[in-house]
Amino acid sequence: MAYLASILAGMISIYMFLIFIRIILTWFSGAEFGTPMYFLSCICDPYLNWWRRFRIFKNGPIDFSPLLALAFLSLARGVLTIGALGRITLGLVLVLVVSSLWTVLSWILFFFIAVLVLRLIAFLGNFNIYSPFWRLVDLVAQPVMYRICRIFFPSRIVSYLTRIIVSIVVLLIVSAAAWGIFRFGVMLFRALPV
Repeated sequence: MAYLASILAGMISIYMFLIFIRIILTWFSGAEFGTPMYFLSCICDPYLNWWRRFRIFKNGPIDFSPLLALAFLSLARGVLTIGALGRITLGLVLVLVVSSLWTVLSWILFFFIAVLVLRLIAFLGNFNIYSPFWRLVDLVAQPVMYRICRIFFPSRIVSYLTRIIVSIVVLLIVSAAAWGIFRFGVMLFRALPV
């Protein structure tokens, strides 16, 4: 039974990776990926569409339901991993909950970092920022940059390039700090007595 749980946990990890690739490829709607994209669509879209029916996770053009779908898969993978270990402890349950939360938080941070890096590339490359894709990128990037720069530059006007770079650096620092807190929490929870 433990062997089966371990195999299923591994399969869920692979499926999560495929969903991640599918999500990233949807950002490039104009590109033609052919058979690989069709393959990913056939495998990932039924599961993702089930989560998309919950409209509460959609904010304008941005759909956060894939994050919820990935968090659920992470939780399922954690349950199977605990099943593979053969014993359940309070520490393992807490590790599972914290890991699921970290999955959602890390994906959100990665999403905003990726959007800001795309915006930086577009700015430095003098791309046509009036296309629908870049408008969507701006729609996501602007509120994040505004909130971050309001903290660091409350009474100063800074250049657009500075706002992008500061926002990327801050999100990278937040991501690294959250990762450290997550790892510390996991160590503490694993040390809990049975």
